[in-house]
Amino acid sequence: MNNFDEYLRQGEPSKAEKAKDWKTAIGLQQIDGLKPSGYLIETAKQNIEGEISIQEVKLRIESYYKQHPSTDNENRTEEADKVSARITEILSEKTFTFSPSEYLTIHRRLFKDIYNHAGKIRDYNITKQEWVLNGETVLYATAESLNATLEFDFKQEKQFNYRGLNQFEIIEHLAHFISYLWQIHVFGEGNTRTTAIFLIKYLRKLGYKDVNNEMFASYSWFFRNALVRANYEDLSKNIYKNEIYLIRFLRNLLLHENNILKNRELHIHFNHYQNDTVKLKNDTVNEPLFSLIKENNQITAIEISTFLNISLSTAKRRIKLLKDRGLIERIGSDKTGYWKIMGSL
Repeated sequence: MNNFDEYLRQGEPSKAEKAKDWKTAIGLQQIDGLKPSGYLIETAKQNIEGEISIQEVKLRIESYYKQHPSTDNENRTEEADKVSARITEILSEKTFTFSPSEYLTIHRRLFKDIYNHAGKIRDYNITKQEWVLNGETVLYATAESLNATLEFDFKQEKQFNYRGLNQFEIIEHLAHFISYLWQIHVFGEGNTRTTAIFLIKYLRKLGYKDVNNEMFASYSWFFRNALVRANYEDLSKNIYKNEIYLIRFLRNLLLHENNILKNRELHIHFNHYQNDTVKLKNDTVNEPLFSLIKENNQITAIEISTFLNISLSTAKRRIKLLKDRGLIERIGSDKTGYWKIMGSL
């Protein structure tokens, strides 16, 4: 019951909707390795049952920690409890404005009285060692450029026209936007949780009402690591920015696909299919590429290149080899068509 699955199975709309929001809110704490207390779980259940309002939940949490000051500084349980309740409140509201001020407001509401910089743009530069980068850091925006960069990204997205794009192209663009927004790292702490909540609210504004909340409930750490990989490159070591992981997450989120999401595959030294090739008529045919096309017949050359960590020209050359051998055939245009499997390796 900690994950409120029983409420989802009961099918009562009001309870199920609240349970979804609570699952998302609690799951997002995993981004920073936090876990809410049993008291928060029980209080959340009372809210789902309709016994108390979300405002009452917040008051009870505040009162609880005044009476029982947290000494668990390492696990930051008090932060997890308070932020979970605040996320649930924001998700329950039918309001949203696509603007930098909304982004800042979300951060302020989430971390008020937790961080002294809640809702404030940082005035210092930061680095963060990342496990998926083997201890390296993403290069975040400098403190001096934050305001201008934030305004620019919002302006570009507001002017973007989604008309004429299919769902896959829309998701690719959303991946670009949200990874750019996260890379700015406007705040000293709490950037990913703020970005996740902003993304959920923005998706609802765009009409995506039936999103798979289980993604943020169960794969919030993958979401953060995917953002890291989308913004890190080291050309001297043939490591390139890679948005395919974020795209997979968003496709599961919005299209209810079942792409496998494994954190270990995001590590820069993880070998997806190294040396995994077969010989066909004295030519080397890339079996991983063929497998990717079989798994997703609408995959693009760009997606193939990022997933296999090869250049776009190399991806196109290997695709041509498969076509020349009669193993695949392109049906329709490069933009809106799909791959038809004609043979097997």
